[in-house]
Amino acid sequence: MSDLEHRRASGLTALHEGLVIAWEALRINKLRSSLTILGVAVGVSVVVAMAALITGIRTSIMSAFESAGPNNFVVTRFDFTQVRSGDEGNNRPPWWDKPEIEPEEAERLAALPGIDEALYSFGFSVSFDFEGQRVGNVNAQGYSAGWPRYSQGDFIAGRDFTPGEVRQNRALVVISADLALELFGQRDPIGRRVRVGNVFRGTQEAFTVVGVYQQEPNIFSSAMKHFAIFPHTAAERRLRQNAWQAQILVVPKDSVSMSQAQDEVIAALRAMRGLGPRDENNFALLSSAQIVDLFNSLTAVFFLVMLALSSAGLLVGGVGVIGIMLISVTERTREIGIRKAVGATRREILWQFLVEASVLTALGAVGGMLAGWGLAEAVAAWTPLPARIPIWAVGAALGMAILTGMLFGLFPAHRAARMDPVVALRYE
Repeated sequence: MSDLEHRRASGLTALHEGLVIAWEALRINKLRSSLTILGVAVGVSVVVAMAALITGIRTSIMSAFESAGPNNFVVTRFDFTQVRSGDEGNNRPPWWDKPEIEPEEAERLAALPGIDEALYSFGFSVSFDFEGQRVGNVNAQGYSAGWPRYSQGDFIAGRDFTPGEVRQNRALVVISADLALELFGQRDPIGRRVRVGNVFRGTQEAFTVVGVYQQEPNIFSSAMKHFAIFPHTAAERRLRQNAWQAQILVVPKDSVSMSQAQDEVIAALRAMRGLGPRDENNFALLSSAQIVDLFNSLTAVFFLVMLALSSAGLLVGGVGVIGIMLISVTERTREIGIRKAVGATRREILWQFLVEASVLTALGAVGGMLAGWGLAEAVAAWTPLPARIPIWAVGAALGMAILTGMLFGLFPAHRAARMDPVVALRYE
């Protein structure tokens, strides 16, 4: 047998002996071992659960964007992904004086050769009243006709408003299924007139319900059960809603790339707004990828904060490892002396206690991953969020736990390895 094979066999034997001794020590000291394992499990479960939740949120957001069309983009007044709080002090932000997005611009963009649809929209909040039943803080959107083509859901009753009805400023509204149930109960909502109030503008007017829309379950639907869609003309003129935050959802034709469509839109908007060659764009184009990048940067910071908090759990577990291993070294002083007397080297003694510390934290990691997996499964089963544990989170949790055991177990192991066998054999 070569030296390399001999060292490899010796290492495997030492690892096996270390695992057997570690398991026996854990079996004898169940309570203190369990408390140490629990401390590590808490930290690991937080890491795994947060990774699963963030992965689920990102999957939901990506699914929402992809369902509307991966090449779609939005024309906005300014690029909100570049806004930084506090940059301007008491001065107005640089986008303050940029012109608002106008409905006529959406119509012009929709007529471009490479554009399939350009939907004008803006958001606000309203209240609904029907026969004494009032529902407040309803999320509302002023929209062009045709918005259902780019939304995840279906009409369960009625219809959408038509382009002609939008041009005629008709007092029509499409409401969510939950809002219809809240207002009308089991009665047919189609054709009923409701009082719609814009609290911030002090206006109120009667609108006719023409459709009931049911969103597909997703991360946003549970938070926005009550919503209403108005013709944007009715929202502006009848409810006097300001459209300063209006935007245009641009849908390129299937045969046109997003970059080509964006070039057409930029050229058209610059011409409509009379911008010269040296003038900067006084509008912004946002793609799905930019919004996802913003989400990733926000969740990265959030995940780092949670990782720091979960490290406290691992720190508690690490302190527990030091405590239990120091006690173990003290209790087994005579055993260490006997092992050294029969030929065990410092390296073997050091390895024995390091393996024991790593087993403690590895068991904690397994328990933490099981707890995190259970939480992720519960979230996926009871909410629209498809929470799942990514492979990297499993590797990171195991690695952090074993590293914690090795680092915090190093001092007790080093202390055991340096014991004088003669002194150790005299220990009572």
